[in-house]
Amino acid sequence: MERLQQQIDFILEIDKLKKVIRQNYLADGSRKESDTDHSWHLAIMCFLLAEYANNDIDVLKTMKMVLIHDIVEIDAGDTYAYDKNASDSDKTERELLAAERIFNILPEDQAKEIRALWDEFEEGNTMEARFANALDKIQPALLNDASGGKSWIEHGVEYSQVLKRNERTSEGSKELWAYIKEIIDKNVVSGKIINK
Repeated sequence: MERLQQQIDFILEIDKLKKVIRQNYLADGSRKESDTDHSWHLAIMCFLLAEYANNDIDVLKTMKMVLIHDIVEIDAGDTYAYDKNASDSDKTERELLAAERIFNILPEDQAKEIRALWDEFEEGNTMEARFANALDKIQPALLNDASGGKSWIEHGVEYSQVLKRNERTSEGSKELWAYIKEIIDKNVVSGKIINK
């Protein structure tokens, strides 16, 4: 029963992720998405779009990766990708502390598995991690485009910021990067992303 209780405790702990609100809006622009909205969306995208990975990937492993990649934000909070005023200097430290606390609620074997997946995502060196990271960058751009550029406009996002954020996206999927780059460029032309 101790193992089951640890698993249940973790399941209840990660319920807090539903309260972590991101800066991107849902496609219809009606509200901002939560971390759980985002992670679920990435898992579905992984399943549907795996054929566009640059190389064959372990889809289940990659889905696990995207489902757990933001759990640390329960403690560390969400840092907006394009926030010019936010200091990312302690982001890594905050996330490492969160990973240590939250993942270790689980039984040791599962804690190690989830921590290894999280570390792999963060390092971005495997095909699974590269594809997962590509999806993590593509999904917000899709939502921004669908919502009329709502959060790009609100935050005065610049083209150079979007390109910098996506500088490794093609490592996960050249095809998906080409697709999303057209969307980004279209939003620069329409003024939803500042051309600088």
